[in-house]
Amino acid sequence: MKTAITEMFGIEHPIVQGGMHYVGFAELAAAVSNAGGLGIITGLTQRTPELLAKEIARCRDMTNKPFGVNLTFLPTFNAPPYPEYIAAIREGGIKIVETAGRSPEQYMPALKAAGIKVIHKCTSVRHSLKAEQIGCDAVSVDGFERGGHPGEDDMPNMILLPRAAEELKIPFVASGGMADARSLVAALAMGAAGMNMGTRFIATKEAPVHDNVKKAIVAASELDTRLVMRTLRNTERVLKNAGVERLLDIERERGSKLKIEDIHDEVAGVYPKVMIDGDMDAGAWSCGMVVGLIHDIPTVKELIDRIMADAERIIRAQLTGFLDAESKATRKVA
Repeated sequence: MKTAITEMFGIEHPIVQGGMHYVGFAELAAAVSNAGGLGIITGLTQRTPELLAKEIARCRDMTNKPFGVNLTFLPTFNAPPYPEYIAAIREGGIKIVETAGRSPEQYMPALKAAGIKVIHKCTSVRHSLKAEQIGCDAVSVDGFERGGHPGEDDMPNMILLPRAAEELKIPFVASGGMADARSLVAALAMGAAGMNMGTRFIATKEAPVHDNVKKAIVAASELDTRLVMRTLRNTERVLKNAGVERLLDIERERGSKLKIEDIHDEVAGVYPKVMIDGDMDAGAWSCGMVVGLIHDIPTVKELIDRIMADAERIIRAQLTGFLDAESKATRKVA
């Protein structure tokens, strides 16, 4: 399948693995790229630029296909040394960067000077247009269904994707609620040039996370995510657990007086406890509503091959079948 995204990134299938904290290591990125998609290493999971350089080199030992690095620009007083991270990306020969969080505008000159293609994650049309304006090559349009930070507009993909198609000149991928061939075909129909999957890739054999995490995703339904930190206008969609319930109790108790310090224990340092130790009640970790569509733990290749085969079947048989049926009915009437 050829789309603007496969052509831009030099990949076989229009499937991108989004950056995920303590998930996007070399093992998963290489598996996705080897299966024809675009694997992504999560830059800030590596605590220093030097460690990121080693992770990029490790991924190169596992694949000769294109892969990228996610770089999230965080609103923090102690900002990571972004220029050094970008230097590690450049020196590692990376040509694709997924940016997220705050606008990457400040760092675009350095990225573009290195010949890097930038795809920025956006939760609204206005942010997507800003990304286009500052020179991003593509955007990931993320609907309210997504895990992690879905923005504050509460806009689902059935509306957001067609609106993005109406406004954008650069290509975009759909993110949020993406799990299978139906997701891909629907995204293409609404104007996207591919899809970005996060939560679905956690429930794969190659994902370097504790088995408890994968089992929790398979066991969960579409009703099992929660929105936290809404009062702080830092909304995050997470999988429900005892830590999240504690967090929500604090939010209800504090109301509009809530401060980030009040929920520190439920959000800080949670990812290693969950992803590495398998402590499923440690606190809040990002997870999408798409868990309701995840029922197994295949290899990455099995997953991507299945998606692409089913997408072709849906397009060729199911969708064109509607038109063929109409043609036959018209001929009978005539």
